[in-house]
Amino acid sequence: MIIDAHQHVWDLTKAEYTWLTPDYGPIYRTIEMDEVKPSLARAGVDGTVLVQSADNAEDTANMLAVAADNPVVVGVVAYVPLDRPDDAAAQLEVLRRDPLVVGVRNLIHEIPDPDWLLRPEVDEGLGVLEAAGVPFDLVAVLPRHLELVPIISERHPRLNIVIDHLAKPPIGLADREPWWSLIAATAANPRVFGKVSGLYSATADPAAWTAEQVRPFLDHALDVFGPSRLMYGGDWPVSLIAGGYDRVWDGLSGLFAGLRPEERDQILGATAKAFYRLSEQRLASAAALTRE
Repeated sequence: MIIDAHQHVWDLTKAEYTWLTPDYGPIYRTIEMDEVKPSLARAGVDGTVLVQSADNAEDTANMLAVAADNPVVVGVVAYVPLDRPDDAAAQLEVLRRDPLVVGVRNLIHEIPDPDWLLRPEVDEGLGVLEAAGVPFDLVAVLPRHLELVPIISERHPRLNIVIDHLAKPPIGLADREPWWSLIAATAANPRVFGKVSGLYSATADPAAWTAEQVRPFLDHALDVFGPSRLMYGGDWPVSLIAGGYDRVWDGLSGLFAGLRPEERDQILGATAKAFYRLSEQRLASAAALTRE
């Protein structure tokens, strides 16, 4: 199976997305599942994981409603307030009654304090995830965000973490540091994974990337994580500002073509299936839909 481990939907009438402003152009609107289905079919994607887009319960509720209507959705990365650990524990207990809830994310990159994850109350919230065996999607955009991962890993040795978008490597820029060294240090913990997603140009134009510019960063990720700790994500609809789903898929799948079949299988599905412990029943339903 091919699993897209990082996809979004959002509805501006049902939840508040404070980060989403008119500056985002083509994605400043309600984004529904039907729009991406032709691209998923073209790429041969069997299932997708919806990832939270706002730090509120309404966004999670919308994702679960979308998942209920779309068997192609095989998992949902939800929101719980990590800075309110008691509330996080109570909400997580309810959410986990739905087997589609497979992880948790908070939009830490929208929080001014780069050390937010080290605050005592947030650290306790991460402990809630660790105790429940729920993985954490970490969206990192600053070098400091990556510097925190070894600290979090030491404090929470049983917490599985996936770095969204490989922490935005400096694609198109002359200097690969500090990302190059920091991502290697992050990957030293075998419980830390990476998403091969959102790999756009770091210049002023996100669409100004080429597969050859992405290649050295993917190769480095393969060296430090290995294919069994990397998973593909299309990052739709954010990918619309970087060329769209088809362009992203064509660029990445061309790079994956040089890997051994078992390595491709890991990145394109097996890693996500294992990391998120995706429901076999849901995967079977999604695969059956693809074959229709």
